[in-house]
Amino acid sequence: MSPTSPLLSLPGAVPAEGRDEGVAAHYGDLFREQRSLADGKGFVDLSHRGVVTVSGEERLSWLHLLLTQHVTDLSPGQATEALILSAHGHIEHALYLVDDGETVWAHVEPGTREALIGYLESMKFFYKAEVADRTDDFAVVHLPAGSIAEVPEGVVVRETAHGRDLFLPRADLESFGAAAGPAVGILAYEALRVESHRPRLGFETDHRTIPHELGWIGSAVHLQKGCYRGQETVARVHNLGKPPRRLVFLHLDGSEVHLPPPGTPVRLASEGAEGRQLGFVTTSARHYELGPIALALVKRNVPVDAELLAGDTAAAQETVVEP
Repeated sequence: MSPTSPLLSLPGAVPAEGRDEGVAAHYGDLFREQRSLADGKGFVDLSHRGVVTVSGEERLSWLHLLLTQHVTDLSPGQATEALILSAHGHIEHALYLVDDGETVWAHVEPGTREALIGYLESMKFFYKAEVADRTDDFAVVHLPAGSIAEVPEGVVVRETAHGRDLFLPRADLESFGAAAGPAVGILAYEALRVESHRPRLGFETDHRTIPHELGWIGSAVHLQKGCYRGQETVARVHNLGKPPRRLVFLHLDGSEVHLPPPGTPVRLASEGAEGRQLGFVTTSARHYELGPIALALVKRNVPVDAELLAGDTAAAQETVVEP
């Protein structure tokens, strides 16, 4: 179970459902909250995410053997992201990492930390590394790019082009929220994620997704390293072939009242709603400027200029991953 945030008691808070249960979907004004984030204001409560740490003098060299990312020379304060793959190269875990000089801090998708920790513990052998579940003690809070909110002293920060993720003591969550407001719900955060074409484990992935399909090569997968589970698949697809599917961004018909939910079939518009299914919607959102948008996973050979249907909704595609 993901922790339930005390910020759900804030005025206007509407609880999120599904995988993001435990935090607010919004606080009463979705588009205003999106504008706040885009303007570098406010914060997003991500305290439902898992927090896992790895300490010990061999933490980086050990993690380097397990992750898709090159982390042996990870500098203190340098943010990165990494995956753990199955033996067949399918994505099992996504980790968002930073090292503070003594400990690697990672936040992970809700509901995944137990399986992740179980796998890490099974691979420790004689390495000097200690894995800990810190979710009960620390909450993840996101500050958007451009934010001038003050970060409390001693808080570990993971800074990227999209903003800063804070590993905040959970006991300080309410006081931080009062100082750093306005609070922004997860739906606004997700709309901007979709706009920037960033995949998310459990949303853009299924049991057979490989990193190439989502554009995770480079950002989360380092091609100049080996020695991790699933590396053979990564190298073979990169060097000898193409992934079977590719991520696309969809501009949806704004006249439709309802957004196509995840799993909605994607077809060629020319073949109509009864045509062959060529993919499916992974995440859909209402954007304050772009209107209804979505990410979808489609077969690689779908023409990049083809008009599509997401269920019954007309959709124009933008290429995220080249065919």
